Amino acid sequence: MNKPKTLLALLAALCCLAMALPAFAMFDREFDNEKLVMNFYNEVKRGGYQVVDTAGLKKWLDEKKPMLIVDTMPLADSYKKQHIPGAVQYEFPIPEVTEYSATQQAEFAKLLGADKDRLLVIYCGFPKCTRSHNGAMWAVKMGYRHVYRYPGGIKAWAEAGHPVAKAD
Repeated sequence: MNKPKTLLALLAALCCLAMALPAFAMFDREFDNEKLVMNFYNEVKRGGYQVVDTAGLKKWLDEKKPMLIVDTMPLADSYKKQHIPGAVQYEFPIPEVTEYSATQQAEFAKLLGADKDRLLVIYCGFPKCTRSHNGAMWAVKMGYRHVYRYPGGIKAWAEAGHPVAKAD
């Protein structure tokens, strides 16, 4: 067997493999994206709430549409550093909350107010974060009828160039 030809064939095969790797990486990213999208879809379906995107929320704010915006991120680590102007803070955990005590529900209801027809927008940090899912889902379970999850969260809001507020 001719060593230079074998070496050349091996080198050619490695080059082809190297050129094909980005295609495989893209497949993995799309598969991961699909998993994220399906997880989000299933959360919305289970939660019974609606969804608003960055442009829609910005429009509502520009129109001064009456609403309560709830930031579900931790107070010190997130909300104090940056939040959507006018938002109030109420932290929810990341894993789906399947049980919420009467005391916790009463505390959350106090923040949301007595008007079950009030427009509520609930967000967290970014689309993969499920704190906003928990907040929106529990608002619906507690009888609020106009509940929206803003999945882009503070990261999408800031990346879109919209103003952010800081707390003392």
